[in-house]
Amino acid sequence: MADEIVEVSGVPVLVCDPAGPLIASDQDALDVIGLAYAAAEIVAVPVSRLDERFFTLRTGVAGEIMQKFVNYRLRLVVIGDLTAQTAASTALRELIVESNRGNQIWFVDDLAALAARLTT
Repeated sequence: MADEIVEVSGVPVLVCDPAGPLIASDQDALDVIGLAYAAAEIVAVPVSRLDERFFTLRTGVAGEIMQKFVNYRLRLVVIGDLTAQTAASTALRELIVESNRGNQIWFVDDLAALAARLTT
């Protein structure tokens, strides 16, 4: 599967291929943003596409990547099971809770959860 734009609850979403290149820096985020910018409102990134440093908040990788999406006014949705990562990090767990309260960055289990979120 390649990265592809699909409609989820009436919203164009760039769904990133789980086997695609790692997103490990703000430049990698910009590359994905470039793919989505003209055609999608949301970028759905599987957990497997994010460098492990993303989940260790003190590295700053998550902040750099998330800020790029905010700057370009594209919503970022991280898709997948984060049980292991949140068990190891209270700060990450709190970031996820706070992000999910907003409208810019979400963490969901799958595309069905994203669809449900978009319809509420």
